[in-house]
Order: sequence, then structure tokens, then C-alpha cells
Amino acid sequence: MSQASDMLVVGKIGAPYGVQGWVKVTTYTDETQGIFDYAPWFLGENGTEYQVDNWRTHNKGVVAKLVGVDTRDDADSIKNLDISIKAEQLPQLADDEYYWRELVGMQVMTESGYDLGTVKEMFETGSNDVMLVKANSNDAFGQKERMLPFLHDQVIKEVNKQARTIKVDWDPGF
Repeated sequence: MSQASDMLVVGKIGAPYGVQGWVKVTTYTDETQGIFDYAPWFLGENGTEYQVDNWRTHNKGVVAKLVGVDTRDDADSIKNLDISIKAEQLPQLADDEYYWRELVGMQVMTESGYDLGTVKEMFETGSNDVMLVKANSNDAFGQKERMLPFLHDQVIKEVNKQARTIKVDWDPGF
């Protein structure tokens, strides 16, 4: 198996469902069924590989039957394990597109050249995505962190994946 950093958590195994090894699945993919676009799954810290034998929607979620998980006890033994996939299982994006995980760690600069710091985290809010930027320790404005709305053309002017920089229209005093 590849290094842990090459792995992405896309869901979690839930409680057993029935007596034939089926499990409830919590998905972290945009669309609930999207988790089944990826195979194989790697479960837990050891990354044991599993194939999905079958799945179906159930109430507002999904349940799955994994190859080799044939009893309720088998299902119980994998309960609460993270479901990971290899990063290379994700679809390739166009040059001007990126995954959030690619933005984390990028340097954030204003259009005038002020270094705001590095992207610590990306998250969704009701209205727009937000970029949490960890300020440099010598920040002239005494900022520790900044939250910038991730709005293309308004705030986000350029994302350069090669240089690992994001150019923004933002007042460093905020």
C-alpha cells in the first residue's frame, strides 16, 4: 500500500445491517452514491483492501456488502473504520481546476505582493467556500489566521498549482 498521505478518507463503515455481512456506510462524497465510484476501498489504519460486492440506498443513506464480510460478526469487526481510497483514484482535472487538498499549504499573496500566509484548511459555509489562512509569525497586522471567501474573480484572482501560490484581492488588515 502507498503512504498514508496518498490516501483520502471518503467515508466510514457504520453499524452492521442485517445478518449477512452488510454494513451501513457514512459517505463524505458530494453525492451519497459517489463513494461507490471508487474501488477498491482501504479500511482502517492498516489500509486493508476490500472490494464492494453490492450496495443499495437505505432510508436516507446507503448500505454495502463487502467481499469477504459474510456475517454480522464480520460486519461488526469493521465497524467505525475509515474508508480510504488512493489519491490517484480521483478523476484527473483540467489544468484550471483543483481539489481542495491541493490548495492546503499554498502560499497566499495579495495582488500588491503582501504575504498573507499559507492555506491551513478549506471548508463550506451556506453561502460560499472559505479558505482559512494561517498567517506568518511576523505578520505586520498581528493576525494569526484569516478567513477569506473563496470567490473566483472577486477575491481569488489566480491559483498557480505549479508555483503553489494563490493571488488574492484582500486587505491584509482584515
